[in-house]
Amino acid sequence: MLKLGLTGGIGAGKSEVSRLLSGYGAVLIDSDRIAREVVEPGTPGLAAVVAEFGPGVLTADGRLDRPGLGAIVFGDPERLRALNAIVHPLVRARSAELEAAAGPDSVVVHDVPLLVENGMTGLYDLVVVVDASPETQLDRLSRLRGMPEPEARNRMAAQATREERRAAADVIIDNDGPLEDLEPQVRAVWERLAERAAAGR
Repeated sequence: MLKLGLTGGIGAGKSEVSRLLSGYGAVLIDSDRIAREVVEPGTPGLAAVVAEFGPGVLTADGRLDRPGLGAIVFGDPERLRALNAIVHPLVRARSAELEAAAGPDSVVVHDVPLLVENGMTGLYDLVVVVDASPETQLDRLSRLRGMPEPEARNRMAAQATREERRAAADVIIDNDGPLEDLEPQVRAVWERLAERAAAGR
């Protein structure tokens, strides 16, 4: 089994790389998706969040009010740490379950947006960074996602710098260009990874 940590700045195209790798045969473990699953209604995770932050973080139908909770923790490091202390262990446990279910020759891709920020590089055999210039990121966030430019800049500023991500990378996938330039790069990376996994290295 080859354990891969995949990351990239917001708007860099990490989700597209995840999609391609999954299509080639990688076992994809998406930490964002798991983070949503562990606080679904009826879960111990949601109960713990409500116990910490109060019933005001629930919508009328009993689901987590993500924007409301975000407003509480955004800009308040202590409250954010409290939330992370609940969610992160649950995400790690579920990720470990999914990884354990993968075959011995598998390439397991952990899609982790804040991999560098959370000091997680040592958890993986390889770290792959999807890289794009800040100008490209800003263009994609504003033009493709419709995000107001000030919000896009704030989100980018809250993440690791481009230089920090590149310094943590074993493999860098350049996604500054059009989508058709991305697929051949990802396929080439996948072929090397699959070969290495099969060889048990």
